[in-house]
Amino acid sequence: MAQLRCIVVTPEETAMEQESSFVVVPLFDGELGVAPGHSPLIGRLGFGELRLTASDGTKSRFYVDGGFVQVANDVVTVLTGKTVPARDLDVAVAEEQLADAMKRPVNTDELLELRERAVLQARSQIRIAQR
Repeated sequence: MAQLRCIVVTPEETAMEQESSFVVVPLFDGELGVAPGHSPLIGRLGFGELRLTASDGTKSRFYVDGGFVQVANDVVTVLTGKTVPARDLDVAVAEEQLADAMKRPVNTDELLELRERAVLQARSQIRIAQR
């Protein structure tokens, strides 16, 4: 059976490299499913859940903090600022981050964008942690 190689890279390290039969990445405007033989593409990631399915059916889930994805020659490369295994996410911590984000001032367009980004990040982590 054909396989994909999924590589997740952060500024600090290659966080994960895994063989998978199917990968779902969170794009900024929805999700993208990638199977072996997928056409080459580059996409912008949103804040969300990266899901990998191994050939034996084992599933792995990770939070990714935006970035970019490249698909080429059965390799899915995810470049992100941060990745966390879903099992390591803490709902209480993410809810606290959401509350802090909602308290941020929005006096300028830049501050509004920073607040919206923090809110999206926290909500995404809460959603993934609760699954």
